[in-house]
Amino acid sequence: MSDREMRSEPQNFLERIIEDDLANGRVPHNEIVTRFPPEPNGYLHIGHIKSIALNFGLAEKYGGRCHLRLDDTNPEKEEMEYTEAIMRDIRWLGFDWGEHEYHASDYYRQLYEIALHLIETGQAFVCELDPDQMREYRGTLTEPGKNSPYRDRPIEENLRLFKEMKAGKHPEGSYVLRAKIDMASPNMNLRDPVLYRIKFATHPRTGDDWCIYPMYDYTHPISDAIEGITHSICTLEFEDHRPAYDWATSIDLIDHTPRQYEFARLNIDYTLMSKRRLLSLVQMGVVDGWDDPRMPTISGIRRRGYSPEAMLDFVGRIGVAKVEGIVEHSLLEFCVREDLNKRAKRLMVVLDPIKVVIDNFPEGKVEYVEALNNPEDPEGGTRLVPFSREVFIEREDFMEKPPKGYHRLSIGTEIRLIYAYYITAHSVIKDDDGNVLEVHCTYDPESRGGQTADGRRVRGTSHWVSAAEGVSIEVRLYDKLFLAEEPGKETGNFLDDLNPESLVVVEDAKAEPEVLKAKAGDYLQFIRNGYFCVDSKDSTPEKPIYNRTVTLRDTWARMKKKMGI
Repeated sequence: MSDREMRSEPQNFLERIIEDDLANGRVPHNEIVTRFPPEPNGYLHIGHIKSIALNFGLAEKYGGRCHLRLDDTNPEKEEMEYTEAIMRDIRWLGFDWGEHEYHASDYYRQLYEIALHLIETGQAFVCELDPDQMREYRGTLTEPGKNSPYRDRPIEENLRLFKEMKAGKHPEGSYVLRAKIDMASPNMNLRDPVLYRIKFATHPRTGDDWCIYPMYDYTHPISDAIEGITHSICTLEFEDHRPAYDWATSIDLIDHTPRQYEFARLNIDYTLMSKRRLLSLVQMGVVDGWDDPRMPTISGIRRRGYSPEAMLDFVGRIGVAKVEGIVEHSLLEFCVREDLNKRAKRLMVVLDPIKVVIDNFPEGKVEYVEALNNPEDPEGGTRLVPFSREVFIEREDFMEKPPKGYHRLSIGTEIRLIYAYYITAHSVIKDDDGNVLEVHCTYDPESRGGQTADGRRVRGTSHWVSAAEGVSIEVRLYDKLFLAEEPGKETGNFLDDLNPESLVVVEDAKAEPEVLKAKAGDYLQFIRNGYFCVDSKDSTPEKPIYNRTVTLRDTWARMKKKMGI
């Protein structure tokens, strides 16, 4: 059976296009070549995962290759830090471009030579309209534009001025090189678009070799052609740019013609998907850098504890469409929970501790109970957890005067301490303000592991931590960064919708000692409190810090339902 026969049936319109192109001999050498072309002006975010998975996935499915090309044509906003982060994020997702790493700056000489050819053949001219004048001449969506007064400048003068621009003889903004296409075109992108502008900025890769830089709509399609890209897949906002793409790839010096196809970008409610706005959050100090766990960047979600498998499952569930929409954040969290439930090690951590004293348990005695590491993983094994006379439970797990239907610990009621014993509360010790400091109980020595001689069962179960053997840790409870489904929609300022409780720090949570064995990259579940991970940036052996990845349930959905939203 051939590789083609072994492939699965097409799942989306892009796969159908590729199948048709292969079947009808429209693919050179019968090899699919895609590319992922990010601009290194910021960190990648969740939206990019869809494009990464799509481009690398299509190449893999059809036995082709996917290039990584950094679109580095704007030196004022680009940094090597961003390039390194992009590469790190793609590899974290499980993809690799092998030897096919490229940069738009690799083609600066070829792009310049093609621009000279366009001038020599009367297809480009040097223009000195300022930005305001250029907008005025450009026209509107309903009115055609007007030709620049410099459009008919002689070819020899255009060549001289363009070479002088390259030589740094003219200031920024004084001249641009524009294509001669059609100022009356209904597509604004074809109204004599700018091909080059002057910028005296040091480039991260080429240094000060150049002071003219090509524009995206000129660079991108020619770069695709040079690399032999067969299917240039991008998001829908570039649909209007496709005629400009086709114009560039039709230049007579270009001997390969790629095709551009557009799909709907990924939008998630309660989330910003704009590198510009994410950069502003970083610059204003709203978040702790690009990798803040509240950020939707790949670096941020990795630090928060999301797994690459969960993210690929998420974008796979969304699918590939040609119509824009907004995906619910709850689906993202569902995919994270589904994945972590299978792999996360269960541990007992008490975030808001209240002390329970078991009066009939011997003082000074420590015994060990066996606990499952992951009930969902048959190979997960067990661990030993220390148990002592004094333990901590969650404060919400005790009420002195409980309402009807409360099944946790209260005076006169019996509950089970998971993996340990049944206990019954008898009295409390309070401070001068009436706050409960300690709950005094007795335990049934015959109930270890939840088994009793008389076979009785209790409805309440609490996790716990030995006061004598437990450790103190810092826990960071992360939640959505914004309270509004579409940040800034109502007021025009997304900062108005910031969630003041997107980060709550618990400085003295109590945890079983096993938690100290966890390292960055491990997936954990703190029983009843959610999924967590070791913070990869701030945590140290002396002061371990744990980030909440996601709650065990969709608390926001329940909150919205309660509020009638």
